[in-house]
Amino acid sequence: MHIRVGYDIVHECAGPTPMMLMLNLRPERQVDLVTPETLRIDPPVPARQYADRFGNICTRIVAPAGPIRLTADFIVSDDGLPDQPGTGAIQHPVDELPSEMLVFLLGSRYCETDRLMEPAWAMFGGIAPGWARVEAIVQWVNGRITFGYHNARNTRSAWEGFNEGVGVCRDFAHLAVTLCRCMNIPARYCTGWLPDIGVPVELPMDFSAWFEVYLGGRWHTADARHAGPRIGRILMAHGRDATDTAISTAFGPNVLTRFDVIGEPVL
Repeated sequence: MHIRVGYDIVHECAGPTPMMLMLNLRPERQVDLVTPETLRIDPPVPARQYADRFGNICTRIVAPAGPIRLTADFIVSDDGLPDQPGTGAIQHPVDELPSEMLVFLLGSRYCETDRLMEPAWAMFGGIAPGWARVEAIVQWVNGRITFGYHNARNTRSAWEGFNEGVGVCRDFAHLAVTLCRCMNIPARYCTGWLPDIGVPVELPMDFSAWFEVYLGGRWHTADARHAGPRIGRILMAHGRDATDTAISTAFGPNVLTRFDVIGEPVL
């Protein structure tokens, strides 16, 4: 199937402002492009790309004073299959994990493993290691947090989400990632497009957050916000938490004045 994705984002900057953008597909999805993935910047400014430590594609610009508009509109091919559960996937003992996985067991800016270690083991220590334990965490987080855009707060951490019981998709992902790490399951935060395919349409469209766990020698997709398989995930970036995957980081005063996201199947 083909999926149309894109965005229309406007920042108003007080003066010349360096910015780091993370708006590209992950490199492994580049082969699925049906039409070119072109970032348009208005007014035009020089842009240069690099790959960060997690392999995400980042773009550096210096935005001028005033509004700067970032747009893209392109089509991606997708297999159209729902997420495949990791049923039966084993949990590796920590000492047998590849060394590059250890960073995904550690606490990070939004994932305070030290604060959630005790409740995590109390709730999930009796569940068999592996996918069953991940699924238990997904279902628990889905029931713990009440979703609502009016509850969004970009500084909310997993510990705060655990206690406040409200949030948006990033809060579901942060809490689930943290609980998995507490249970010695490597987990990484993911962001990208998740169109409403095969489910009721939710408005407004937005970028989505989910997570992945390393079990049985590979990464598996999990989603505490929706607590079930979905169709058409298109990954932009992954990392330890939202710090590593922010779609834009401005190094100076600015105001976000427009934020529209496109994600829909091509009929």
